[in-house]
Amino acid sequence: MQQMMQTEKSYELAARVVPSKRQLRWQELEMYVFCHFGMNTFTGKEWGDGKTSPSEFNPKKLDARQWAREVKNAGFKGLLLTCKHHDGFCLWPSEYTDYSVKNSPYKNGKGDIVKEVSDACREYGLKFGVYLSPWDRHEKTYGTDEYNIYFKNQLRELASNYGDLFCFWFDGACGEGPNGKKQVYDWDGYYSVIRELQPDAVISISGPDVRWCGNEAGKTRESEWSVVPSFVGNQAYTAEHSQKEDTPDFAKNVNASTEDIGSRKFIDGLKDFIWYPAETDVSIRPGWFYHRSQDFKVKSVKKLMNIYWGAVGGNSSLLLNIPPDKNGLLSKYDVRALRRFGNELKKEFSENLAKNSKVSVSSELDDEHSVINIIEGEGFWQCAENDTAPEIIIEFSETVTADKIVLKENIATGQQIENFEVYGDNGNGWELVTKSTVIGAKRICRFKKQGLKRVKIVITSYRVKATLKSVELYCRK
Repeated sequence: MQQMMQTEKSYELAARVVPSKRQLRWQELEMYVFCHFGMNTFTGKEWGDGKTSPSEFNPKKLDARQWAREVKNAGFKGLLLTCKHHDGFCLWPSEYTDYSVKNSPYKNGKGDIVKEVSDACREYGLKFGVYLSPWDRHEKTYGTDEYNIYFKNQLRELASNYGDLFCFWFDGACGEGPNGKKQVYDWDGYYSVIRELQPDAVISISGPDVRWCGNEAGKTRESEWSVVPSFVGNQAYTAEHSQKEDTPDFAKNVNASTEDIGSRKFIDGLKDFIWYPAETDVSIRPGWFYHRSQDFKVKSVKKLMNIYWGAVGGNSSLLLNIPPDKNGLLSKYDVRALRRFGNELKKEFSENLAKNSKVSVSSELDDEHSVINIIEGEGFWQCAENDTAPEIIIEFSETVTADKIVLKENIATGQQIENFEVYGDNGNGWELVTKSTVIGAKRICRFKKQGLKRVKIVITSYRVKATLKSVELYCRK
């Protein structure tokens, strides 16, 4: 067995890696919202210094139900709240600091915005998650061992008092504290608290479960691999060694925005891999917090849809920031963009044209992994071991008009497909319609609107086994 392991190729080792149950549940969300809200909303800053008085914080018309309602109606499935940003101001009445909503005019110091938002999310069927900045420009213990205790205590408050959380979102921001010292973060200790109290929550970005796509502009990779070398998940190691080309264990320069982090060529010679799927985070405005001056700079629906095609349609989740204003409401400009975006999605995916089609295939592993599963939505298809270029043909009872195809791998057994082609037949024989690279959780391929009697999918390269969980066909209405 040991000898066999030594002779396995890198891509074969990578093909063995599968997601955890929490990662699989997270992957199903596809898109969710960030709400950057806090002291910066009132000061007009993006990064506060922690010196603003709590008396400045007073969202007089705050309505978390409005947030949740608009987010839900636009098709998002979850919401993340900035419970504490870099300024250290807490949106819940933390017992470990006075720099919180409890000392603000909001509800005469009796308010708990984290609770209001979490309750609203559950009312509207949204998952709720929290952002807690490790960098704290207010807390005097920042830069000392005591701060890690302070931070873990605040994690326990959030993990214990607001129901089930789907995500803890950390960035790696690290600056000097009030004492002029930088903090050495106890990441393992932070993770242990979360795993103990919220075992089903993913830990994102500066965490082991979800990877940052590498930019905040909504740009995505052509080939987004969820299986990557393990060093990609080591935040501190990457930061320290990314400029040292002569480091033996770090043979390739890697940072969050490297275009290729998972191909056969890139991983060749490596042996240790992790499931570390991508998240694309982007703000609907130029800034992350609300600024009135940006009311007319909200992203257009065309821009939002392009981001969606690249993110959700390219094996990444979409985290779209919608910042509430000083009143504690989503602005009418953001709401208008959200509603238009939601309406566009409904037009693009109104009817699955492949639902009642006839399907055939070049091979099946066995009866349990029949190709009919990709149409009926039960189980998944897997090709026979000796089928090096499996083909799936979908036939329609009458000509259908389509402009996009949606494919999903059965990622519970790994990410395997490297390249595929899609052909269409309108009665004059097969013609190439579109082609692409990796599939993963979801790949959306758009093409010129056309009438089709048959569709053929050819998987031109895969790693160890080719699987598909579903194939869907749509046309914009």
